[in-house]
Amino acid sequence: MNPLVEVNLTLILFLPWFLILAVLFWVYPRQPRGIARRLYDLVAIVLSLAVFVASLYWMHDIADPSHGRMWRQILSTAVGYGVFLAAMLVTLVLRMLVFRNKGAAAP
Repeated sequence: MNPLVEVNLTLILFLPWFLILAVLFWVYPRQPRGIARRLYDLVAIVLSLAVFVASLYWMHDIADPSHGRMWRQILSTAVGYGVFLAAMLVTLVLRMLVFRNKGAAAP
């Protein structure tokens, strides 16, 4: 396998799933939807993808190759996916706190 493809295989395979999660993060909830929210969502998605890629390369570099050639892919995939989901969860909770709809509160 091409070394460039081998290192980026996890990213290539997970991009469609990350695209689905990013669209759901972008679309829901529908309100409030101002420029600040759109900018926040864009930064959150890019940041989540960036920490995924960073953890992917880091895990690929520190994985012990004595466990087999595929261990690097397995470890980097598992850790990278967890890091992406954790980053999305943190940004989702932070978005709920920052952009909560104050007008919808009951008197």
